[in-house]
Amino acid sequence: LLNILPAPIVEELKHRQTEHNTNHMVLAQRFDEVTILFADIVNFTQWASQVSPIELVNVLNAIFSRFDQLADQHGLEKIKTIGDAYMVVGGLPTPRPDHAVAVANMALDMLQVIREFHQDKCEPFCLRIGINTGTAVAGVIGIRKFTYDLWGDAVNLASRMESQGVVDAIQVTETTYERLRDRYQFEPRGTVKIKGKGEMQTYLLRGKLTNRSCLQRDQTAVN
Repeated sequence: LLNILPAPIVEELKHRQTEHNTNHMVLAQRFDEVTILFADIVNFTQWASQVSPIELVNVLNAIFSRFDQLADQHGLEKIKTIGDAYMVVGGLPTPRPDHAVAVANMALDMLQVIREFHQDKCEPFCLRIGINTGTAVAGVIGIRKFTYDLWGDAVNLASRMESQGVVDAIQVTETTYERLRDRYQFEPRGTVKIKGKGEMQTYLLRGKLTNRSCLQRDQTAVN
């Protein structure tokens, strides 16, 4: 169970099953602020059609295993993989104030991992990453093959940031940008028409701010 669900959720499920003596239960919790990341391997489907099933699974496993290690390193919760897409979240099931920072750091590390993988495996892989911060509901539903999942508008918007993002880049919403602008370098992408949302201002996360870049930014603001 600990390889499938967060440890606090496992304990809660065990407690509820003992109390109610039933396998049919719904466990859900609302989180006022979390940061969600979706990453997709660009052109993976096209490449997958040219290789054997074993090679396909081995390559995907190698990439996602590295991402799992990053999630553990940054204290984030992996939610699931969907084909060649990867989903992770910061700020649940245990809330933390630096959830946006932790997710941003993982996103930057993921770009580095895929570049290293490109060099090691000689495969033309790159990522498209989307991030959003907002309210979400997380929980476990069903009685068979259950998983810990997320729902809500913030989750859908994070997915849109990825699907309508830029190859080899991290696209974030203005909400996430406002929480990170003092610590990271951003490039305004401008107004983007987001499916189901209309025109939205988005930004591309380019890296961490150095002490020098912070000083230059402060001097520009004074001038």
